[in-house]
Order: sequence, then C-alpha cells, then structure tokens
Amino acid sequence: MKYAARTDRTVSSGWKAWRIHMEARERVSNGEDVILLTIGDPEFATAAPIVEAAINSLHNGRTHYTPLLGELPLREAVANFQSRLSGQKIETQNVIIVPGAQCGLYAACMCILEAGDEVIVLDPTYTTYGYVIGSTGATTVKVSLRPENQFRVDPSEIAAAISTRTKAIILNTPHNPTGAMVSEEGMQEIGRLCIMHDLWFITDEVYGTVTYDRPHISASSFPEFGDRSIVISSLSKSHAMTGWRLGWTIGPEELIRHMGNLQAGMLFGLPPFVQDAALFALTDGLNEIERINHLFRTRRDAVCSTLDRANHLHCHWPDGGMYVMLDVRETGISSYEFAHRLLAKERVALLPGEGFSDRLNGFLRLSLTATDEHLAEACQRIVRFANEEMTEKEVAV
Repeated sequence: MKYAARTDRTVSSGWKAWRIHMEARERVSNGEDVILLTIGDPEFATAAPIVEAAINSLHNGRTHYTPLLGELPLREAVANFQSRLSGQKIETQNVIIVPGAQCGLYAACMCILEAGDEVIVLDPTYTTYGYVIGSTGATTVKVSLRPENQFRVDPSEIAAAISTRTKAIILNTPHNPTGAMVSEEGMQEIGRLCIMHDLWFITDEVYGTVTYDRPHISASSFPEFGDRSIVISSLSKSHAMTGWRLGWTIGPEELIRHMGNLQAGMLFGLPPFVQDAALFALTDGLNEIERINHLFRTRRDAVCSTLDRANHLHCHWPDGGMYVMLDVRETGISSYEFAHRLLAKERVALLPGEGFSDRLNGFLRLSLTATDEHLAEACQRIVRFANEEMTEKEVAV
C-alpha cells in the first residue's frame, strides 16, 4: 500500500541520538546501575495536592466532553499566569488549551504554514521542530548558535536569513538543548524584523519558569507584536507534569479559532479532570515554580562547578532550562563515541549533541533531572572516564 508523501517529511535524523537513551533504558530495566541523564523529565512526581485535585475531579464525575478551546476557568487562569510573567494583560479569548506544548506548536504551524514557506529556527534545535515544519510542506532555515557566543542568538544573522518566502521565526527561550536565553533587546530586535517583513513570531517558552541568572523575557511582553505573536508553553517543566500532557497556545483570536477547528478533528477537547488539576496548579500551586526553579539552579551550579574543574572538559553554564551542554572536544572523541563508551564503561547516559545539530559534534547534553546524589556520582564517573581516555591516548603516543 502507498503512504502519503508527508510521512517522509516527518522523519527526523536527530532520533539517531536517542538510541543511547533507549539502550540505557533497557539496561535500567535489566537491573543495571545506569544513571540516566538523557531526557528532560524530572525524577520526582507531580506534587501530591495537584494529583489530589485530579482524583477529586474524577470522583465528582468530571469525565465528560469539554469545550474545544479548553474550559473557561483554566483559560482564564492561563491568561492571568501569562499576564504575571509578561507584565502585559493577556485576554482569555487569546488562549487555547492543548495536550502539551508539542501539540500546540504543531497545531499553530498547521494553521499558518503552507508548502513553499520558509521558517527560521535556531541551530541547534529541538528534535521535533524539523518534522513539525516539514509536515506542513514548509522548509526549515537554520540560524547557527555558536559556543564561543555562549549559544546566544545574534539577531543580525536572523535578519540575513530572511527571504521573500519566509513566513515565521521560531524561538525557543530558554533554549533546548543549550539553556541560552534571548535578551529583552534581542526579543525586541527580532520582533521588529517580524513586523518589517510581515512574519509570524513563534516562541516556545516551556522552560520560561526555570531560569537562573536573569529573568525570562516573553514575546507576550511586547504589545506591538500581539497581532503576530504565538506563545507556546505548558505545565510539564514548571510543575513536573510531563505525563499530564497539558499546555497552551496564546495568539491572535482568529488563530485560536482556527486551532480550535483543527482540534475538533483531532481531539474534541481535553480530559476535564486533567484540566481541573492544571487549574489547581496555576492557582494554588504557584510555590511549585519557586521550588523547582531553586532545585535546578542548585543542580546546575553543582554539576557545572564539578565538571569545569576536570581536565579536558568544559561546561556551558545555562541561563535556564534543565540541561547542561558538556564540551568534550579536547578529548578528541566524537559525541556519539563519547556517549557510547561512557555508557559502556561507566554506565552514565548522556545525549550526543548531534541529535540537535550536526554542528554539535564534541558536545553532549546532560539532563539535570536526577537526584543530587545521582548527579554527583555521574559527574565523578564522567571525570574518571575522560581522564582514563586521555591517559590511554598519551600511553599510545
């Protein structure tokens, strides 16, 4: 049987890097002492009061269909939450509830992109962006983030990448995998480019509450971008609710209506008990944001301080997010080789940088989503592995 051509456009070469993760998961399931630092899923469970809110909702019979755009109280709570983050008033009619930020990005792209369009993204980029854009028939145009610039975006390079076919710019800030953030000045400059060239300005802000040395700047902080700004976020990182699949998209009212029509043919609303838990998280569980932020800041500082003291290793201290980019180029070992041998010898799983960009050979992404004890042990194993590899090289010479 023949399949649609779009199935070829939804395959991402970046999944090759996830073989390390899958092998490590299999080793863990077989009882091996493997420290898994490959994925952005916090090791701790969702806070008990949020879980109780869902259980109580189920007991109260909240098991029926819900509105396509999401239940009104939750949309209002998201609007208020984003208003606090951005300093600008967000209206409820500009919010749609979606099953996770990934679905929000996909649905938004389906509503604004067509075959022949170009979309500018940052390189390295999150694994799924390529096939989300490809599924619409549009083409990805990459703008490089350089380690010598701490992986921070240069708006002038975005300007140089704009063509007559450009339809949108997608920013991920704080950035996955590098943890770099776009400054207020950078957001303003990129937003002005969108106005000048009549482009959509899409920002993936799922890590917006996990920031360290400076505050997150949202695209929704700038009213002048309102008619072209699409902000995507979720509760996955802010409240450790990855498996709940609850996110939102904020954009012009007409876009929200189109996304609702799209969801009618896909989902027909999200589970009401999940929405009730999300409503509780956003109204009564705000202290979770501070707790999780402090936890990951402490982990970032400990991991980066330890690995930076090691020979032949260097950490890029992230501005936000749940990851550290580890630079192993001085070892002379490729990212894939380093990751495979580290897993085999020391039973630590890191994600090769090439999973996000061909430019990241020599870098690995280390997830901070493990206990403090496991992270400390993982750092010791990584340092030991690097030292032994370099000693073996010296002996061979």
